[in-house]
Amino acid sequence: MKFDICLEMVHTDLPYDRRIQEIKKAGFGCVEFWFHDSTFDGKGCTPDQPKDPQTLRQVCEQSGVTINNMVVNSPDGGLGGAVVDSKDLNKYLDRLHEVIEFSRAAGISKAITCTGNMPEGLSRAQMRANAEKAYAEAAAIAERENYTLFVEVLNSLVDHPGYFLDNWKEGVEIVKAVNSPNLKLLYDVYHMQIMHGNVIATIEADIDVIGHFHSAGVPGRHELTNGELDYKQIIQRIQATGYTGAFGLEYMPLINDAESLASMAAYLAFAQG
Repeated sequence: MKFDICLEMVHTDLPYDRRIQEIKKAGFGCVEFWFHDSTFDGKGCTPDQPKDPQTLRQVCEQSGVTINNMVVNSPDGGLGGAVVDSKDLNKYLDRLHEVIEFSRAAGISKAITCTGNMPEGLSRAQMRANAEKAYAEAAAIAERENYTLFVEVLNSLVDHPGYFLDNWKEGVEIVKAVNSPNLKLLYDVYHMQIMHGNVIATIEADIDVIGHFHSAGVPGRHELTNGELDYKQIIQRIQATGYTGAFGLEYMPLINDAESLASMAAYLAFAQG
């Protein structure tokens, strides 16, 4: 299992390529990011800082860093469409094609996808059916392109009110209904602790449909060492399942970014040999 850092949430005063270099200095050899056509600056995703695939590839090769994944559409569906709304299907699939094209140029083979917020006028059953249809079509595209999609389940209590897929069990049902090796679930420990708890047992029961992990301290979404979760136990139990994918750190540092990343690298040393 490898650890990656979401470059959108650290060193937000620096350009995205410099962030990769700083993350490597802290001891991490893998990153992920959100959108290709904007960069998070600490306040919002600014379209005046789009990412260039060739720049990403070059800085990663020079730094000895790999990119685990990027993101297709925004949680609320405002960017790239909401799969729960049939009116957004073509917008979503067009965005997926765009993301895959960017990924190929940048050397990326995986992306996170969100369901979007619940639109007015539709029943939950209709939204579920729309999501399964959209993800079935997306998975078929991913299979042809040798690409993998991770459906993200988010908390609707603190960070994403109105988000459709806030129930882990329903996420498992949707992914199993689509039944594609190229469509998996993202288990975000932070979000699922807020919604459900019972983290380790859930991971062990559903590891067959999990393709990626995210993490942050609960409450607050800060360092893994800040909060109520014992991440050493969680990580050791994940490793015991034989999982070989990435475990992403997507958190907001409470201290100086460089010091925070170094502290996380030291904390995770137990799991790296």
